[in-house]
Amino acid sequence: MTVDSLNQLLLFSALVLLVAVAAVRLSSRTGLPSLLVYLGIGIAIGQDGIGFGFSDAELTQVLGYAALVVILAEGGLGTKWRDIRPSVPAAAVLSTFGVGVSVAVTALAAHFLVGLDWQAALLMGAVVSSTDAAAVFSVLRKVPLPRRLSGVLEAESGFNDAPVVLLVVTFSEMGNGGHGPWYLLLGKIVLELAIGLLAGLAVGKLGELGLRHVALPASGLYPIAVLALCVLAYAGGALAHGSGFLAVYVAALILGNGKLPHRPAVRGFADGMAWIAQIGLFVLLGLLVTPHELWNDVWPGIVIGLALTLLARPLSVLLCLQPFKLRWQEKTLLSWAGLRGAVPIVLATIPMVADVEGSQRIFNIVFVLVVIFTVVQGPTLPWLARTLRLADPDEAEDLDIESAPLERLRGHLLSVSIPGSSKMHGVEVTELRLPTGAAVTLVVRGGSSFVPLPSTVLRRGDELLVVATDEVRDAAERRLLAVGRGGKLAGWLGTGGSTAVWH
Repeated sequence: MTVDSLNQLLLFSALVLLVAVAAVRLSSRTGLPSLLVYLGIGIAIGQDGIGFGFSDAELTQVLGYAALVVILAEGGLGTKWRDIRPSVPAAAVLSTFGVGVSVAVTALAAHFLVGLDWQAALLMGAVVSSTDAAAVFSVLRKVPLPRRLSGVLEAESGFNDAPVVLLVVTFSEMGNGGHGPWYLLLGKIVLELAIGLLAGLAVGKLGELGLRHVALPASGLYPIAVLALCVLAYAGGALAHGSGFLAVYVAALILGNGKLPHRPAVRGFADGMAWIAQIGLFVLLGLLVTPHELWNDVWPGIVIGLALTLLARPLSVLLCLQPFKLRWQEKTLLSWAGLRGAVPIVLATIPMVADVEGSQRIFNIVFVLVVIFTVVQGPTLPWLARTLRLADPDEAEDLDIESAPLERLRGHLLSVSIPGSSKMHGVEVTELRLPTGAAVTLVVRGGSSFVPLPSTVLRRGDELLVVATDEVRDAAERRLLAVGRGGKLAGWLGTGGSTAVWH
C-alpha cells in the first residue's frame, strides 16, 4: 500500500463514518434502527451499488468476531450489576434452555415449511436464536422498563452468544463427522461455558484490583487498560478452549461495576469504540450481501421469522420463565423483545467458511429475516411497553460519579453529576449526611461555581465536587448514590447503597 492509496482509504473511511454518524440522528427521529442505515450504506457501496466487489466471508467472520468483542465489552461495562443481579437466574435459563427450545422450534419450521435439509435447518435455528447485544442495549436506552425486565434482557443478550456460537460451529461440522452423541455435545458446551466464566472472573477481579491500586500517570490510560483487559479475557478464554464471548462479558461486567478511577472516561471511550465496531460491522455485512440474489429468499425469511418471533421465542419464554412468576404482560414483552441484529448475520458466515452445502442460502435468509423483523420489532417495542403499562418513566436515574485519586494527599476527588430524575434534587447539603472525612467543596450550576453552605439546596443539573479521604471514599459514594435513589430519607426508608454501581 502506498501513501496515496492510504490517503484515499482514509478519505473514504472518514466519509462513511460521517454519513453513519449523521444517520444516527435520522434513525432516532424516525424510530428506525440505525443498523438498517449502516447495512444500507454497505449495500450502496457494494456490488449492486457503486460496484465495489467484496465476497470474503472468512474476513467478515474474523472482523465480526472482533467487533462483537468490543460490543460485548461496552455492554458489560454499561450494565449495572444492581439491576441485573435479581434477573441473572432467569437470564441464564433463557440463554441455555431457552436457546435449545428456540433452535428446535425454528429448525422444525425451516425443515417442514421451507424445505431445508436437517443440517441447514439446525444451522438456521441456531444462527437466529441469539438475541443481539447491540440491538438490545440501544433499545433499552430509549425504553424505561422496570429493572427486573431490563435486567433479564441485558443479561440474556450478554450471555446467549456463547452457547449459540458453540452450536453453530458444531452443526457446521456435522457433515465432516465432527459431532458425537448429544450428551457429549452438552458436556462440551457446559465445559466451554465454565472455562469462559472462570476466565472472565479471573481477569475482571485481578484487573479491578490492579487498576484501583495503581495510579496511572494520565487519565486517558484507564480506558485503554480496561478495554485491553476485556480483550485479554476473550483471548484467554478462547485459547483455553472456553467461551471467549462469555469471558469478555463477565470481565467487562466486573470492571464496569468496580470502583475504578475515571469511570465516565472509560464508559465514553468504550461507547465510542462500540459505535465504530457497530458501524464497521454493519457496513461490512452490507458489502458481503448481493441484493439481487435475495429475492428468492424473501418468503422463506418471512416464514422462518414468523415461526421464530410468534412461536419459538414465546414458547421459550413461557417454558423457561414459568418458575419465576412473571406476569403475563412481562412475558409478552420479553417474547417480543428478542431482537436480532448483527450477531445472526455474523454467525451465518461460519457455515460459509466451513463450506457447508447451502450456506449461501442460509446467509441470505438470515439477512432478510434480520432486516424485516428489525424494522417491525424495534420501533414497536416502546409502544408495546406503554400499551402493557410496563414503561417506568419515573425510575430515578443513578448519579454519575467520577473518582480521581489524590495519591499524595491520600484522598479522592469525586465529581458528581445530578441527572434530571434524581431524588437528590431539593436536598440540602447538610441532609446528605456524608461520613466524617468527606465534604462537598464546590457546586457548579448554570456555568458558574460556588462554595456551598450547609443550607444550600441541590438542583437537577448541578455538578458537585466532593473530597473524601481514602478511608471513607467507599462510604461517601454509597451515601451519595443512596440519596440519589431515595432522597433525603434514604437511610430511614431502607434505600441503601451497598449494591452501588459507578458511572
